[in-house]
Amino acid sequence: MRIAIGKVVHGKLELDGDSLEEGAIVTVLVPEADETFELTPDDEAALEESLAQASQGQFVDAEALIRELRQ
Repeated sequence: MRIAIGKVVHGKLELDGDSLEEGAIVTVLVPEADETFELTPDDEAALEESLAQASQGQFVDAEALIRELRQ
């Protein structure tokens, strides 16, 4: 998994850097008009590390976490 940053131009998303593979499934986070969304290089590295861990199955299922918190 990787982070791709871009902007909407004429109603279409244009990504900075390398293009994605045809058919790639993406998630887009869009801040509201009064919000900002910026990552420092350290935040971006931490997010990429977390995504890598999740893709390797190293995560806690939401239902399991809620059960644990209730105990």
